Amino acid sequence: MKISYNWLQQFLQIDWEAEKAGELLTDLGLEVEGIETKESIKGSLAGIVVGEVLTCIQHPNADRLKVTTVNLGSGEPVQIVCGATNVAEGQKVPVATIGTTLYDEKGEGFKIKKGKIRGEESHGMICAEDELGLGSSHDGIMILDPSLVPGTPGAEVFNVEKDEVFEIGLTPNRADAMSHFGVARDLRAGLMQQDINIELISPSVSDFHVDERKLKIDVEVEDKDLAPRYCGISITDVEVKDSPEWIQNRLKAIGITPKNNIVDITNYVLHELGQPLHAFDAQKIKGNKVVVKTLAAGTKFTTLDEVERELSADDIMICDAESNPMCIAGVFGGIHSGVTENTTSIFLESAYFNPVSIRKSAKRHALNTDASFRFERGIDINLTKYALKRAALLIEEYADGTLASDIMDFYPEKVEDFQVFLSYINVDRLIGQEIPRETIKNILASLEIKISSETGGGLGLTIPSYRVDVQREADIIEEILRIYGYNNIEFSHKLNTSISFDINKEVKIENIVANQLSSLGFNETMANSLTKADYVGLTESLNEEHNVEMLNPLSSDLKVMRQSLLFSGLESVAYNINRKNNALKLYEFGKTYHKYNEKYQEDKHVTLFVTGNRTKDSWKTTSQNSDFFYVKGILTALFERLGISNFKTSPVKSDVFSEGITLSLGKIKLVDVGVVKRTLLKEFGIKQEVLFADIQWDNVLKLCGNKKIKVSDLPRFPAVKRDLALLLDNDKTFKEIYNLAFQSEKSLLKEVRAYLQILQV
Repeated sequence: MKISYNWLQQFLQIDWEAEKAGELLTDLGLEVEGIETKESIKGSLAGIVVGEVLTCIQHPNADRLKVTTVNLGSGEPVQIVCGATNVAEGQKVPVATIGTTLYDEKGEGFKIKKGKIRGEESHGMICAEDELGLGSSHDGIMILDPSLVPGTPGAEVFNVEKDEVFEIGLTPNRADAMSHFGVARDLRAGLMQQDINIELISPSVSDFHVDERKLKIDVEVEDKDLAPRYCGISITDVEVKDSPEWIQNRLKAIGITPKNNIVDITNYVLHELGQPLHAFDAQKIKGNKVVVKTLAAGTKFTTLDEVERELSADDIMICDAESNPMCIAGVFGGIHSGVTENTTSIFLESAYFNPVSIRKSAKRHALNTDASFRFERGIDINLTKYALKRAALLIEEYADGTLASDIMDFYPEKVEDFQVFLSYINVDRLIGQEIPRETIKNILASLEIKISSETGGGLGLTIPSYRVDVQREADIIEEILRIYGYNNIEFSHKLNTSISFDINKEVKIENIVANQLSSLGFNETMANSLTKADYVGLTESLNEEHNVEMLNPLSSDLKVMRQSLLFSGLESVAYNINRKNNALKLYEFGKTYHKYNEKYQEDKHVTLFVTGNRTKDSWKTTSQNSDFFYVKGILTALFERLGISNFKTSPVKSDVFSEGITLSLGKIKLVDVGVVKRTLLKEFGIKQEVLFADIQWDNVLKLCGNKKIKVSDLPRFPAVKRDLALLLDNDKTFKEIYNLAFQSEKSLLKEVRAYLQILQV
């Protein structure tokens, strides 16, 4: 959030340096992440002075150029070649002197140098409006007031304003500080702790009065829970034009591009007081009635950005008497009801909408506006009417408007200020230090928290409506500590702690697997459980009906819970390959999420991804690509480490593999492993082979630890090897020989290997 220091000083007249004020704001919990200098005119017209044209003659070598001599107020007059058709003797003009930097419309600077133009020396530049950044006109040079004195700096003539802008990292709970007035209120509380008592100046609305009641627009709210308060006023005879320079400077400083006086004033009040406003073209409101309601799901609505959107039945809409939607309440206006240059009368809205509903609508339509940012966090419901008056007075002054109706104020159930009891004992206990009781009272007073009752043990407090985040005693204590200063709390140099934990069986097994894989060169990944909904269409083994959808997704890429760890893993593989990291060995512990007949199911998995060379490139070793048997060997060793053996092999049934196997123990599936299909890899832009293993972790956990461990003495005698040459039929398998050998001798025989030689008979 950007806060202008010049704007802040309208409410608090302090002469501190911006850096010092920023430090205090950070101590108060409004962390200032940076301070940027802003200028109403880039370069602040440094090097620009008023010049007087003493002579102006035709350039001897160019028909379209003039040679002038200009008095710059000091020293001898200088010669300047000028191409403007309107330059003439006796004029007062803005001159960029030698060494001055001017900026083009892209903000790129160029320096004025002494030079020759068609053989005539030129010692500066007589400037047009656009060359100084004062406008867009390039019809000729600027002609200044004849009374100006040559040599007067341009910054004095054009009233250049410099500002310091704070970038504040605002936490979501601080809805009260989402405005310049709110930040000023906090800053004043901090100053009072330093015995600096400064008046907090709030904008006056005492001059508000209705001129003539000639345009009444009725208001109807169908659901008071969605819109607990709704205010509006009609203003006629408005002239839509540019805003005054001071409003434009304030908005530009915080990164908002001025549009016209009506829109700029609503934006100005929004950032001044924190109350969003919206102006409708009154002539486009059919039936002279505004209805706050919801519309049928699927209703089409085109917003100001010219995008047609499909409404939800839960979106709060501002409609006219014929139920035509004009605005998504608290989020974004409609293209057909907004203010244009032809607007002559407006209906100005100021409201409080249900924060949860606004948050859902904003996320649903992927719209994040200044208004929704505030509504969804909770604004001050009692500020609604005051902000409307403030904006109406500005429109009356700067758009020549006439207040043409009383304020329509729908507020059926007044929200009462929250009551909290504060115990001194709890204050001391939570802070860890006793704060003087009088200091606590002063801090509460500076925060506009009223003391409604007092006992020996504590205070009965009334919380102002704008502090929507202060609802508990602990919140009050946090506010006291924030203003008192965390740096003022003493702390002990001795740290006492006790750590007690019990690692369960599942965690122990996970650690065994993770350690073994890491020792083999694997890196652990942790992907987001939220993923794209259309991934399920890449394989027939997943079903769209089983997606667990988010009710309020952050984006289309994070819309559903994943049904498989494969796709998020391939995203990681593609990300690394695109950055020239082609040899990868990755593993992840994660869950999949499914919805079966309105019931939800979570399954634990461990996945392995292997691609590229087995080892890093080196002159010592020959590079060797990872293959299916390499991954199978890793899995076999892993299962044996967990005491799982004698599993059977069967062809894999999943269509994500071009070839692969399933390892099972009885009827319990352990893992699917194989080569990922090229068509699937193509979806992620992967051109090299990827091996994937999907371990059913819940099944592995069931089998682990069931096998008893036998302990025996080390052999007394050295191992003996025997090489047997056997002549076998072609239909005999190694497995048959292997099983036959161990059936003959179980205790002494440790290992059987095969060396195959085919003889032609």
